[in-house]
Parts: sequence; structure tokens; C-alpha cells
Amino acid sequence: MSAFSRVHLIFGLCLSAVSIFSAQAQYDFNPSATGQSKGATDPHNRAKIHTELGSMYFQAGNPGVALDELRIALSADANYYQAYSVRGLVHASLKEYGKAEEDFRRALDVAPNDPDVNNNYGWYLCETGKERQSIGYFLNALKSPLYETPDRAYTNAGTCALKSGDLDGAQNYLLKALQLSRDGAMTARFQLAKVFYQRGILAEARVYLNDALKMMEPPTAEALWLGLRLERKQGNRAGEDGYASQLRGRYPTSPEYQEFLKGNFE
Repeated sequence: MSAFSRVHLIFGLCLSAVSIFSAQAQYDFNPSATGQSKGATDPHNRAKIHTELGSMYFQAGNPGVALDELRIALSADANYYQAYSVRGLVHASLKEYGKAEEDFRRALDVAPNDPDVNNNYGWYLCETGKERQSIGYFLNALKSPLYETPDRAYTNAGTCALKSGDLDGAQNYLLKALQLSRDGAMTARFQLAKVFYQRGILAEARVYLNDALKMMEPPTAEALWLGLRLERKQGNRAGEDGYASQLRGRYPTSPEYQEFLKGNFE
């Protein structure tokens, strides 16, 4: 799975959420905002409308049109930092990392304490091999008392701490995300399953994985692969075979299934 695949990222404009990468950035698209309104000709409002349109097209898998909309947004208001933040995500998804970095930096120059901009840039850093550096941006996002979705920043911090090998930090951040979540915290639960699996606390890992799978439709190859290895370690052959069957049926060309065929369980 590529770093910027459309899986669990939620990207943001101080607005709300949509699924795009592999964890959580933020965005909200308000369809009514794109209709006729009293402020439609105001530069700031035009920038907002076209940024939301760009976010919508990005969500729909059309980065080219998204970039066109974001260009219009920034031509209307060159300081509309939300447009830079979203454009950074679009460029990152296209592996245009230099352009992504430039856009995120511009957004941070204009709004250094904006929680969504910090969350998005943190996730970008995490997905481009700078996991430890990313944590500070998630924590900066959490400083804002107006941040409406702190569970996402905690989930991202936990996910990236896990990637960096910090199991204690990962567990603490993810448990905090669970406490604050209002949507079931599927991603946090799955990441906690990985944490406890790595710690060798298999019964706890199974609980969190099962909780995540109940909210995951369809289950990802990564989740099935974790379940297979969990059951294998616990000597549950029937459970292992069940996960293997799903992995083979749903994702026969996935890296996870190829590892299974090779017998590489760790």
C-alpha cells in the first residue's frame, strides 16, 4: 500500500473529515457553500468555495481537477492557508514531494498554530519517513482549545510513534484517541492491536482487532494479515485458515498474501 493511498486519511481545512491516506488528516465539504450566496464574489469566500471543491474532487480520486480548483482558490486569495494545506496533500498523493513541502510551509507561515494544518503536515512527514519529527506537529495541533477532532491527531501521533518503534508513546496516544473519539475509533483500535501484538499481549491484540474489524468493510489486507498471524501465534489453526482464506479471496496479489505464500509470518 503506497504512503498516500486512499484508505484512512482524513484531511482538513478546519472543517471536518474525509478518507484519503492511511490515517487521519482533515477536511469538510459543505455542498451548500458552492451554491449562490451573498458572499460568492468576495475573494475570501471564493477561495473557500474552490478549496472545498478541490477537496471534494481529491476525495473522489480526481487530483488534476482538484489542483485546478485550488489554483482558482489561491488566485482569489493568495493567503488562504487552507488551500495550501489541501494542495500539499494533493501533491503528496502524486509523489510531488517538493511541491507538497512548499505548500505546507506556506500554510504554516500564514497559520503556524492552526490545528488542521499542523495535523496534515505531521501526517505528511510521517508518511515520508520522518515519523519522529511528525509527532511535534500533532501535539501542536492538540494545543488549540478550538480543535474539534483531537482524537484524529492522537490517532496520528500513535500511528507514527508505532512506526518509529516507540511502543509506549504509541499506546498512550492511541488510548487517548479512544477516550475522545465519537466515531468508534476504528483506526486507533487497529493500531492498538498492532501495538499489543508487538508487545506479545496477544489476547488484548485480538480484542482490539476484532473491534476494528466490526467497523471495517471490507477488511483491509493488513488487518487480515494481522489476524492470521495472531491466530497462528495462539495455535488457533481454524482461525488462521479463516483469515488465510479471506486474504486469498480478497487480496491475492497483495504484499501480505505474498508474504503468507513465502511463510514469512514476522
